[in-house]
Amino acid sequence: MKILAVSDQRLPEMLRQDYLRNTYGDVSLIVSCGDMEPSYLEFIASALNRPLFFVRGNHDDHYEPGRPGGESLHLKYVIYQGLALVGLEGCIHYNGKNVQYTEAEVSVFALRLLPRMMIHQRTHGHGADYLITHSPPRGIHDREDPPHQGFKSLLWFMRLGKPRYMIHGHIDIWDRREVTETQYYDTRIMNINPKRLLIPDQDYLKPAVSFHK
Repeated sequence: MKILAVSDQRLPEMLRQDYLRNTYGDVSLIVSCGDMEPSYLEFIASALNRPLFFVRGNHDDHYEPGRPGGESLHLKYVIYQGLALVGLEGCIHYNGKNVQYTEAEVSVFALRLLPRMMIHQRTHGHGADYLITHSPPRGIHDREDPPHQGFKSLLWFMRLGKPRYMIHGHIDIWDRREVTETQYYDTRIMNINPKRLLIPDQDYLKPAVSFHK
């Protein structure tokens, strides 16, 4: 299975139907990690004729019911073709606008999702295949400025929930030397901004920086 993951930045080539079909025609689904215009996501999903799953970023407060077409993963646990997906939207509360949450709110969200993940662990050894968020965890791939600090609560959530992968956006990478893949206990964390082709079993075998705290 292959997954096309996108976030944050609108890329000109992704608005070309021929490019999408030639490059990503064999993907099984499309995932957005947020801060994406509905029309952009809908064009990609339509061109590839694949289902779209998404979480909102902090600039996605204008989303409406049915736009973008697809399924919001926020606070949901979805099985698609045997792949377990769980989602958390938004970023850290920094000015009270848009899609922002406090650490306490995200902790409550995590507690709501954990029971289903614990059940999945008993039969599969992991709580989900992908935890899909907009924000990174605190201390991993995040920044020190208030809008781009990650959630501390995502750290204990991953330790208990044990998703195989966590993918996020929110953090722009301008220097290709920056770390974009980190192994945190049982979870491989990836910054997919602005796009990435995910291949679950192969991705887990690639080298990554380890982070334990």
